[in-house]
Amino acid sequence: MREKNLGIWDQITWEDYWEQATLVGHGLLSLGVEPGDRVGVHSENRCEWLFSDIGITAVRAVTVGLYPTNPAAEVLHVLRDSGTSVLIAEDQEQLDKALEIIDELPELRHLVYIEPRGIAGRYTDPRLLSWTELLERGAEHRDAHPGAVDARAEQAQDDDIATLVYTSGTTGPPKGAMLTIANIEFVIETLAQHGAFVDPPANDKDLIVSYLPLCHVAERVFTTWFNAAVGTQVNFAESIETVQVALREVQPTIVFGVPRIWEKIAAGVHIRMSGASRLKKLNFGLWMKVSQWIGRRLVENDGNHTLATRLAYAAGWVFLYRPLRERLGLGKARYAASGAAPIAPEVLEFFMGIGVPMHEVYGMTENSAIATANRAGRIKVGTVGEPQESAEVRLDPETGEILTRHAGTFAGYWNNPEATARTITEDGWLRTGDVGEWVDGTHLKITDRIKDIIITAGGKNISPSEIENSLKSSPYIKEAIVIGDRRKYLTALIGIELDTVGDWAQRRKLAFTTYRDLSQKPEVIELVQEVVEATNTKFASVETIKRFRLMPKELDHEQGELTATQKIKRPAITRQFAEEIADMYDEEVRA
Repeated sequence: MREKNLGIWDQITWEDYWEQATLVGHGLLSLGVEPGDRVGVHSENRCEWLFSDIGITAVRAVTVGLYPTNPAAEVLHVLRDSGTSVLIAEDQEQLDKALEIIDELPELRHLVYIEPRGIAGRYTDPRLLSWTELLERGAEHRDAHPGAVDARAEQAQDDDIATLVYTSGTTGPPKGAMLTIANIEFVIETLAQHGAFVDPPANDKDLIVSYLPLCHVAERVFTTWFNAAVGTQVNFAESIETVQVALREVQPTIVFGVPRIWEKIAAGVHIRMSGASRLKKLNFGLWMKVSQWIGRRLVENDGNHTLATRLAYAAGWVFLYRPLRERLGLGKARYAASGAAPIAPEVLEFFMGIGVPMHEVYGMTENSAIATANRAGRIKVGTVGEPQESAEVRLDPETGEILTRHAGTFAGYWNNPEATARTITEDGWLRTGDVGEWVDGTHLKITDRIKDIIITAGGKNISPSEIENSLKSSPYIKEAIVIGDRRKYLTALIGIELDTVGDWAQRRKLAFTTYRDLSQKPEVIELVQEVVEATNTKFASVETIKRFRLMPKELDHEQGELTATQKIKRPAITRQFAEEIADMYDEEVRA
């Protein structure tokens, strides 16, 4: 592993990794942690997250990850629901959240903090322990009980719960999905050893940048399990905001991102070019038109080059694509994937056109992120690919819901047998909650979440996500929420991308002060109107946006409008913007 310290990349060897993880394990044993006890980790991505995760697993305890952005109320829910007994918090900010609600957590016996700034010497709670003190306790325990961690690890069973991964909570309180040792073994066998993700299979020459929250199952796959299975090198970005700096410095060979990341990278290209010289703009414009042609041909040809596209790309490589890819941190990427949410085909086409080997994949927490993937040479843009090896995938004949079955299916929801019974059928099929259809009998296309399907007043079933993703493919649009359930026509709440729209406004000498001020400018509304009209041409009349309103603020996790994974909480949005919605339908605001 590598992580930055004062701007310098520090290296952690495999020997250092196991030494630190073992000390964490001994430290937890000294605190009385027993098999099955839950240990929380509330931190940004850093090496201590992995030291903790492996140390917790080694003593047969259960890792409970929390999102760094979780407000105190959500921290309370996760810690209380899981019955966490030890919490490892990154810094004063995360520790304060726990201390604010600790009186409601009788099972929380110890709090370990990694960064001492603002804490050491000022906090007097007897349950507090610094990271250094935890490791010192671990060293003392190891001296007194050599081999205790190894002995505990050797007793591990396939059905041991290794981690609780809490769901996003888009429609209710997050639920703790129980993933077992056997589930993780299945992930490793499927993705790493069989090379189902990348061909040739990932190895110790591959570089990965870790930046998505490690409590998310997808990041755990790439950062922890992939790394341990095949020896890839993990490089920790300093934060989600500086991920592009880390990408440029590391030039990873394997890159995973959620759609929001890929959309932001693509939008950033247009921002940077707006301030370039005339010659650079002309060069960029020419070769981007060529890349659009290459991207379309690749899409039509299942991701395979023709002689013509190879020649065009070779020329573009000299004049634009090589420096552009290096600038984006994708110069050495041999595999790039988008998952965790739908992505607009236009975004995938953009990256494919400049030579980034993009693949859309599909999985969820409850199936250990294993379901389907597009493979090199068999890519169908707009689908999430073919079933992974050893994974069964079918559609419910009545509802079209996607069902999966394999050895990675989770053990159920923690303390919630009713929800488990609703999610796993008696014969072992996992109900994903997604609606899909087969393309050419081989590739799966996700149309939407069952709960998000809109049924208009005329009885037409409409998938909002496809329309929303088309809108968000514009560099000027950050959020789009289509409204229209039980109504005569569709409308949309739209959030602008502050960086790109702000840059657009400045170049036109359009003064503004705040996000709200910018979003209400007539010129900006007209700009978005053009995007909406262009999107409407792609859909049938009943699926077009008849009216829209720009949201006067950016959506926020702490205010309950987004989940920690940046997914829209539709019920919260419709409450928050009830006046704007009513205005689009010429209605009175309902009490």
